[in-house]
Amino acid sequence: MNLTRTLLASALVALLAACSNGAQDSAQDAQKSAADAQQQADKAQQAADQSQNAATSQAADQAQQSADQAKDAAAQAQSAASSSTAGGASDAAKDAASNAANQADKSADQAKDAADNAKSATDDTKK
Repeated sequence: MNLTRTLLASALVALLAACSNGAQDSAQDAQKSAADAQQQADKAQQAADQSQNAATSQAADQAQQSADQAKDAAAQAQSAASSSTAGGASDAAKDAASNAANQADKSADQAKDAADNAKSATDDTKK
């Protein structure tokens, strides 16, 4: 499943690299943030699987929710970027893509924090 996500992300990055306007760049940034968030969520889930405690499982769930939010934001950025290329590079589409990229980045940060919390909870159970 991780390989599928990686291949999909790579394909989207290649597609976005072919287009070089601001909306496409923002969509590409959002896609990268979504991939980062998913990696952090995977790490949190691994920590939860190792420790089998409620705090770690909760942190892993939070990381996955953040990753899902990042994916949604990346999809919004892609949609905005697509509409900007179809109808000219409108400022509204660029702004929408940029905002979605920012949201994806925030979600990736939240996923990282949740993954760190999961790791800390796992370490605490080992003591």
